[in-house]
Amino acid sequence: MFKKYLSEAIGTFALVFCGTGAIVINEVTKGVVTHPGVAITFGLIVMGMIYAFGDISGAHINPAVTIAFAVAKRFSWKHVPGYVVSQLIGACIASALILFLFPENELLGATLPQIEPFKVFILEIILSFFLMVVIINVSTGAKEIGVVAGIAIGGVVLLEAMFAGPITGASMNPARSIAPALLSGHLEHLWIYILGPLLGCALAVLSCKLVKDDSCCDDNC
Repeated sequence: MFKKYLSEAIGTFALVFCGTGAIVINEVTKGVVTHPGVAITFGLIVMGMIYAFGDISGAHINPAVTIAFAVAKRFSWKHVPGYVVSQLIGACIASALILFLFPENELLGATLPQIEPFKVFILEIILSFFLMVVIINVSTGAKEIGVVAGIAIGGVVLLEAMFAGPITGASMNPARSIAPALLSGHLEHLWIYILGPLLGCALAVLSCKLVKDDSCCDDNC
């Protein structure tokens, strides 16, 4: 399991370092990266990590996805703590490195609501739901399926970051939000980005059970 845990740590590190790094560099360069550039960065790094580690750990790189796979009985609950801790460690190392590189930056790419927090919470649930609906239909939980998974999942991340990023930060991933919040000290709205993705991904599992055969949410799907 060590190799799987290490893969999750590296994959989440890459996601947070590249994604939040793009946000910080966009601020430092006064918009050179642009918002579409940030969204593309998130989508491409997710795609890349799926191709790099999908056949080792499943490349969850997201605690909400790991827990949702366990709820769907596609992933063992006994491995959930190891995956989640690995993801959080990787994310925190990435944010610590961003802080070292850009100590003058206040937020380090943290996700903060730009409208009423409860509305952002609803949006995060919906965004995470869409993401998990795609994930659960193109992967097994333990391993990603062929070339389709990377394109589909990375594409959805890019799409949702593109249109929802300016309002919610388009987290869809507790690890992605926890790390920069901890390192920057902006914890005030962190509950949104923990509960929203967890609820959204869980609802996606429920939808799978409702619209497909009962067997869709087990390892034999």
